[in-house]
Amino acid sequence: MITYLILVGGLLALFLGGDWLVKGASGLALRFGISPMIIGLTIVGFGTSTPELLVSLNAALGGQPGIAIGNVVGSNIANILLVLGIAAVIGPIAMRMADVGKDIYWMTGAALALPLIFWSGEVGLLEGLALVLALLVFLFLSFKGSRNDEDVISAPSSLWLGIGLTLLGLITVMAGAHYLVQSASIIARQFGISEAMIGLSIVAIGTSLPELATTVMAAIRGERDIALGNIVGSNIFNILAILGITAIIVPIPVDPRFLTVDTPVVIAITLLVLALVFFVGRMNRIMGGAMLLAYVAYIALTAGL
Repeated sequence: MITYLILVGGLLALFLGGDWLVKGASGLALRFGISPMIIGLTIVGFGTSTPELLVSLNAALGGQPGIAIGNVVGSNIANILLVLGIAAVIGPIAMRMADVGKDIYWMTGAALALPLIFWSGEVGLLEGLALVLALLVFLFLSFKGSRNDEDVISAPSSLWLGIGLTLLGLITVMAGAHYLVQSASIIARQFGISEAMIGLSIVAIGTSLPELATTVMAAIRGERDIALGNIVGSNIFNILAILGITAIIVPIPVDPRFLTVDTPVVIAITLLVLALVFFVGRMNRIMGGAMLLAYVAYIALTAGL
């Protein structure tokens, strides 16, 4: 029972810590005159991905590569099928090129690169450097664009409050990541569930809580048009930043199931989103419900692998 309480506590710490970190860091950036666009692309983007980064890094350093990679791959699957599906069930959402621009191509390219990255059976230093280099190119091109994220930034105006929230958020996320990985590994061993599956399900959903909360609240407020942009940005950061930075620090062995089962799922649903953006332009409640059912089916069918 204590292990389950620690698991829930770790998930809660990731959710709260990620929110505090983004708000605090955004407040500091605004105080020092950094533009809202740059804040949205870097601080908010990296901030909401901090739970994934620390969980994957913690797992890789702790000799739990299944959780490290499963967290990244599972988060991308959860972002599309679960988070986007819930948003669409709450109310139809727009899926226009104007909302995501070239980012949709970057998300697709990152997903298509996964088989190449996993093919050798290990994500090592060279793969990590290539991913981080791609991330830097993405950020550079984004800075040259005209995207303005001012409307999605909510930050404290006080300098000391910003510093306090940033430090509190960072410490909370670090603690949450540590205890989440440890408790999830114990539970996996108790039930004979593979670390890969734990990473793809419980840990992935847990680290996607910031995106889930942001998207659901936006949908409830009627701001459903920003849902796709949030998910596209998160999926890009998950592969390029989280997987890349983790691999640079420590090589990550790849469970064969990621190459044969989960990566094809990521690619298929990413291409589905691309098709919806190009040919449909919106997602209704029926499509959202179908995505939720697909996510439940995916978890159920792959749980024994």
